[in-house]
Amino acid sequence: MHTRRKVVGVVAQALEDGGSDVALAISETSRQRRRRKSGRQAGSKSHAIRLWLLILPFVILAVLFCYLPLFGWVYAFFDYQPPIPLSESEFVGLQWFKMMVQNPAQLQTIGQVLMNTFAMSGLNILTSFFPLIFAIALNEIRAKWFKNLVQTLTTLPNFISWVLVYAVAFAMFSSTGMVNELLQNMNVISEPIKFLDSDSLTWLKMLLWGIWKGLGWGSILYLAGISGIDQELYEAAQVDGANRFQQIIHVTVPQLMPTYFVLLMLSVSNFLNNGMDQYFVFQNAFNMQHIQVLDLYVYNVGMGNNSLSLATAISMLKSLVSVGLLVVVNWMSKRTRGESIV
Repeated sequence: MHTRRKVVGVVAQALEDGGSDVALAISETSRQRRRRKSGRQAGSKSHAIRLWLLILPFVILAVLFCYLPLFGWVYAFFDYQPPIPLSESEFVGLQWFKMMVQNPAQLQTIGQVLMNTFAMSGLNILTSFFPLIFAIALNEIRAKWFKNLVQTLTTLPNFISWVLVYAVAFAMFSSTGMVNELLQNMNVISEPIKFLDSDSLTWLKMLLWGIWKGLGWGSILYLAGISGIDQELYEAAQVDGANRFQQIIHVTVPQLMPTYFVLLMLSVSNFLNNGMDQYFVFQNAFNMQHIQVLDLYVYNVGMGNNSLSLATAISMLKSLVSVGLLVVVNWMSKRTRGESIV
């Protein structure tokens, strides 16, 4: 509007001055508008370049640590035996992939490993709402100092390595650990209970250790979501006579559901990725049958049995299945929720 008034003013002035400079005045105004437009475009391009430079280090890290290592998949098609160079190794094609399905002993082992993987991933998904409930309960604590204390104590285990966690577990639950010593001194038991060196309830033990380590950290995202909820929703619920519990059920939980479903679908897409650290430190000769998940099995085959080619083939199939699960979960999210995660 301001530009139009300026053009009209320039044209009117030119007409008063004689009318012969109208075309020149309009042309000058058009050039000014083009210069302003080009300036805005240059500013937009400069802003876009700064944004690209901002994310460039993360793109480089992703390429170096996520995509460049995919070249290692070529080892799955060779009979590689270190330290012989790959160029001197025999090309065997799909031999290692056929071995996984044709060798009965190998097939039975992989079947047990997949069962362990599915069990642990399934239990993690079934308990994925624990951080949500914990975040809501933590948010309801009115004493700020107590809330900060609980949040700190439950978040710190996430920053402790699994090696130290096992050291604590061994000091407490080994045959000569604090728990067994205490129970024996109280005459509750006559012989030490084998908490660590037994195969009973292995899946449940690993689940409990995982919950203890990740509960506080997993609740941080939900606490951030709670802080972003519009307070007018709570005020409207109070006007309608809702108590605090009803506000949680009808306001807090629905507002956190989108975040929960996104995290849940990401967990489903990573169904075969349990990680290795936890199971590696807790494994022993007694619980090997039920603690060996797919990631740990790949490590044991490659490093323990010195069969890097077979380990690469298994890891390659695992990655392809994980990508397929991500595509399926993304499609289901688009069909059911109208939103996709990628």
